[in-house]
Amino acid sequence: MLKNPEDRRARRSRKLLKESLLALMKEKSFSEISVRDVAEGADMNRGTFYLHYSGTTELLQSLEAELLEELQALVDAHMQETVDDGTVRPVLEPVLDFVVEHREICSTLFASSEATGFIQALQQLIRRNGTYLVDTWFHPQDESATDYLLSFLTWGAIGLLKEWFSQDMALPREELTAAAQRMVDGAASSLFSQGRPA
Repeated sequence: MLKNPEDRRARRSRKLLKESLLALMKEKSFSEISVRDVAEGADMNRGTFYLHYSGTTELLQSLEAELLEELQALVDAHMQETVDDGTVRPVLEPVLDFVVEHREICSTLFASSEATGFIQALQQLIRRNGTYLVDTWFHPQDESATDYLLSFLTWGAIGLLKEWFSQDMALPREELTAAAQRMVDGAASSLFSQGRPA
């Protein structure tokens, strides 16, 4: 519960500024977007902008961090089920639902070459959670094999989402999930031929 109306107004202002930035990023390069542009798009003055952010870079970083925190919380909520199930489906399905719900934000950040911080942070999120799953399922002896697998799967997952967006999500979510599961299983089985422990 918000403590007072000031908190509510501040939260609303930050939300409007983020929405304004995203709208502008669809029209031009991030480096071309000024604080004035963002403030005007949110129907605010620059003084109000500076009450919340030092500049457009901090605003973009805040937007990215918020999205990634929500995504990690979602992964955390389904991690044990994923471990027990032995497949990525329990976590992949809600993640795809999340991505669809935030499609506008995700597609804009994917398309912006200047939002590389987001791509790198997303890679780290996938790698961090993927490492836990690989260690739990396979108990690999060779760390370099795990590194190769996770690099492959990290880039593959991001590429899969980009392609899905570019095709206007024409492939049903269930088919995308099944395809991703086959890719994960195929890659893991090739590297860890001993398979999962009984």
